[in-house]
Amino acid sequence: MQKGFQIISPVDGSVYAERSYATDSEVDAAVAKSCYSFPSWRKTTLEKRAEICRKAVQYFVDHADDWGMEITMQMGRPVRYTPNEIKGGFKDRAEFMITSAFDALKDKEVSQKEGFKRFIRKEPLGTVLVLAPWNYPYLTSVNVVIPAIMAGNTVILKHAEQTALCAERYAEAFKAAGLPDGVFQFLHISHAQVADLIHDSRIAYVAFTGSVEGGRAIQEAAGDRFITAGLELGGKDPAYVREDADLAFAVENLVDGAFFNSGQSCCGIERIYVHQSKYDEFVKAFVELTKTYKVADPRKADTTLGPMVRPSNMAKAQQQVKEAVAKGAKLLVSAIDFPEMSAPYLAPHVLVDVNHSMEVMSEESFAPVVGIMPVKDDVEAIRLMNDSQYGLTASIWTKDVDKALSIGNEVETGTWFMNRCDYLDPELAWTGVKNSGKGYTLSSLGYDALTRPKSFHLRVS
Repeated sequence: MQKGFQIISPVDGSVYAERSYATDSEVDAAVAKSCYSFPSWRKTTLEKRAEICRKAVQYFVDHADDWGMEITMQMGRPVRYTPNEIKGGFKDRAEFMITSAFDALKDKEVSQKEGFKRFIRKEPLGTVLVLAPWNYPYLTSVNVVIPAIMAGNTVILKHAEQTALCAERYAEAFKAAGLPDGVFQFLHISHAQVADLIHDSRIAYVAFTGSVEGGRAIQEAAGDRFITAGLELGGKDPAYVREDADLAFAVENLVDGAFFNSGQSCCGIERIYVHQSKYDEFVKAFVELTKTYKVADPRKADTTLGPMVRPSNMAKAQQQVKEAVAKGAKLLVSAIDFPEMSAPYLAPHVLVDVNHSMEVMSEESFAPVVGIMPVKDDVEAIRLMNDSQYGLTASIWTKDVDKALSIGNEVETGTWFMNRCDYLDPELAWTGVKNSGKGYTLSSLGYDALTRPKSFHLRVS
């Protein structure tokens, strides 16, 4: 009997969908088809690629409401937000990468030299394997899928089992847009099959978004081959609220940054440092706003926090909270402040009297859990922000642009925000340092990883 998996909806515990794993022969056939389609696709004009990709993006937007509800049922984010994953960030990123391709992929001229024509051309790699996560199933995958196809590559997408239907929607959209057969494919496969696929010499590049543990497994699988693996991994993203911050604005944005998507965001706010002169005022306002959130069935229009993706993820976060309280932390917001719901529904948790000996301030929570600490000055804030194995994003809340720049130069992070958090600007490279991964997507630089330079050195006289 062919093995497969079930998508268990965190909304109500029901089996939302069932799928079979592809057989090994089906996987081999998909890779062969991808390789067969590559030569003709790489010769397709950039204008034609853009036309097809734009049609696919519009197809996504046209179906955003229905597909938004699918996201809600697969991973639990409230339906008041899920359609905008497609209408907002997905559309914005895709459109930018399509438009920017014309400049990013053009030949790079070098200085003139009499008797010679010299330039560098960016050539597609071949078959790109995209391993996408469940927390933002379209936002994360579009970072690679669209630019990979625009660059002339073929793509095989393997989505997290929890949001496997999203891979099927990509295929539907590209088919409707007229993408040639074999340029984009998806596979429902096991972890063992993923490892075998990475070992396959026909795979030219691997893009993975997920956990640090998963990233290590991908790196190991690719280690015996001369290919690159782009790894976007975890985060423990900090925020620093200076004494000159607009406090109400900082509170509003940091509550959202900590709890949106039930905290299941790689770049969500998980630890906050507040100047001691503003600490009490900030904490009071933060707690008051947090208590206005509604944890409930995400299919209801007024729900702001739905369930976590699965009970095991909830249990991990609860254990972090328990450990912190045992070490002296104090809970200012917890389950007692919200109507009781069964797992995996988890109320937002706000902790104070925390320190870096506690996992809740050092290990990724990926949950609606945040710790808040007072700091005496910028120096202490910088030290604490850098005291982490992660470095995806960090933010500062201040009115002083010069201070924001000087402090940002000292913070070890892939993206540095001032008066903003938990956001990807498609014109800026999305990257991390330390255990937050390697490589980058988005911006014009995002095309560098999906192409190889080829130098043309022509003696013309």
